[in-house]
Amino acid sequence: MSTVPALEATSAGSGFRRTTIERRAVGPRDVEIRIDYAGICHSDIHTARDEWGGTRYPVTPGHEIVGRVLAVGEAVEGFAPGDTVGVGCFVDSCGRCEYCTTGQENFCTQGVVGTYNAPLPDGTVTKGGYSRGIVVDERFVMHVPDALDPARAAPLLCAGITTYAPLKRWGAGPGRKVAVLGMGGLGHVAVKIAAAMGAEVTVLSQSLSKQDDGLAFGAVDYFATKDPETFARNRGRFDLILNTVSADLPIEQYLSLLRVNGVLCSVGLPTEPYSVRPGALVGTQRVLTGSMVGGLPEHQEMLEFCAEHGVEAEIELIGADDVDAAYDRVVASDVRYRFVVDVARTLA
Repeated sequence: MSTVPALEATSAGSGFRRTTIERRAVGPRDVEIRIDYAGICHSDIHTARDEWGGTRYPVTPGHEIVGRVLAVGEAVEGFAPGDTVGVGCFVDSCGRCEYCTTGQENFCTQGVVGTYNAPLPDGTVTKGGYSRGIVVDERFVMHVPDALDPARAAPLLCAGITTYAPLKRWGAGPGRKVAVLGMGGLGHVAVKIAAAMGAEVTVLSQSLSKQDDGLAFGAVDYFATKDPETFARNRGRFDLILNTVSADLPIEQYLSLLRVNGVLCSVGLPTEPYSVRPGALVGTQRVLTGSMVGGLPEHQEMLEFCAEHGVEAEIELIGADDVDAAYDRVVASDVRYRFVVDVARTLA
């Protein structure tokens, strides 16, 4: 067992303080990682501030982790000290159920173990990437290709897989018209990935304030959703709408933008239920669905795809003492487009 520097919140309103946390000894199939970068996901904020309930304090968030391998267990074959690696939203699962054995660990029937705030059988709770080191089962560690900048790759471990998986599943590619709803931390990565897949990409955002960015990231069109004309001009246009926002939306308005057999897939988590009349789906065979990250093989596939196509997150690199201010800025939508904590330089 080792001790590493970390940040922790002790209550919903405490903010973060510096501390040290314990990491388990390296087991036969474990990989010990010295963390260099940790992205800030809005889920971190919800958890640290107990906005979803159930936070186990003290909590150390962070599930967008990139670092280098320090040591490996005796049975580990796929990693070696010095490798650049990443860890995403999960750090364990049963490994035996029908989903774990088919590369869909995110749907483990025994319950996948989150990278932070998840209870373990020994009574401890997982602690995440706002720390200098972590020990993880090799199944949940990914190689980060050399072509990716490590800091800009960190958000791909959540924002990347969260958008890549549904875009792939629902056929984003040449000849397909894809709309990305929202141009934030998830949305800007979705635009880049969908464009790299060959789809014709349109951004639907509240305003046109990020239009230049959206077009630079690969979109061909950009519309403001607060303009009623947007819905009239785009009615029946899209094969797929990827909803990356967590706002409460008039979902039938967005369904009207789909073609026959079109799909609206949500990856955000609004506070209120969607209100949809069956006729909005039945009349044109539209699909309203959701997506929950991806399995471990798909994580690695996503990273390789991003490396091949030059897809990285747009980030603001911050220090460990700036996390509380960064949280406030995320809530205020004042970031383009993802904060990443420079753990190596500021949490030593």
